Amino acid sequence: MESADLRIFEAVARLGGMNRAAGELNTVQSNVTARIRRLEEQLGVPLFERHSRGVVLTPAGGRLLPYARQVAHLLEDARRAVTDTGSPAGRLVIGALETTTALRLAPVLADFVTAHERVDLSLRAGTTEELIHRVLAREVEGAFVCGPVRHPDLEETTAFAEELALLTDGTVGSLDALAGRGEVKLVVLRAGCSYRLRLEGLLARRGIVDYRLLEFGTLEAIFGCVRAGLGITLLPRHLLGPVWEARGIVAHDLPRDEARVETVFIRRRDGFLSSAMRAFLEATRHRVADAAE
Repeated sequence: MESADLRIFEAVARLGGMNRAAGELNTVQSNVTARIRRLEEQLGVPLFERHSRGVVLTPAGGRLLPYARQVAHLLEDARRAVTDTGSPAGRLVIGALETTTALRLAPVLADFVTAHERVDLSLRAGTTEELIHRVLAREVEGAFVCGPVRHPDLEETTAFAEELALLTDGTVGSLDALAGRGEVKLVVLRAGCSYRLRLEGLLARRGIVDYRLLEFGTLEAIFGCVRAGLGITLLPRHLLGPVWEARGIVAHDLPRDEARVETVFIRRRDGFLSSAMRAFLEATRHRVADAAE
């Protein structure tokens, strides 16, 4: 069983067909079919069930797939380790919450890009749930998410601390006053947003369970809807700023144990730590230390 065969096997499993895998691997279908048959003969079990629309994994193929992916990732990490000279360079893909990007990352990114011009930095936005999945799937090398995470395959480091506030229009006098208003509308980001989950828990602890979710894709849309009286939301206080405060959005204080939230940086424990990633983490630590002084 060769690593090249496992690579072809993974592509066929992921794409659901020999021809599609051949196209991705820049080879011909007959070569892919022959390599898969040879692998099945070596292992003594069928790995795919063939049908008119492509292939599906057999139970044995399903058990092999995680190992094929691990081998592929290990070989890629080995290649990167050998070619990493210690000077930050190449591609670096980082994930972040939209709130963290808006509040914290601009100076970090400015410092990093200025100091390391040979690094091609990409930033991918997402919810905490989405970003955890992307880190685990190795789609991003690391991500800023709402902590704690506590996943056995991930290591996390506290990056920033935020103070959350309940944001409403001017007609809401306090959080407790919501209990007598009938159905409450929550203006939130899509499923998987950690602030959305915290808001639901905050209301539940006060006996407010009659609510409806209004999902929006951007912070600007959420602020606009809250200002218009369509609902309430929970976000870091510093996102509000003087502009939106002047436009009629009110930030209500919360008890400390409900207000404080940590933004953590997560990455795979078994992932290769490149020079570019080391430099990015160092730039983040410097900014965090400066902010604490």
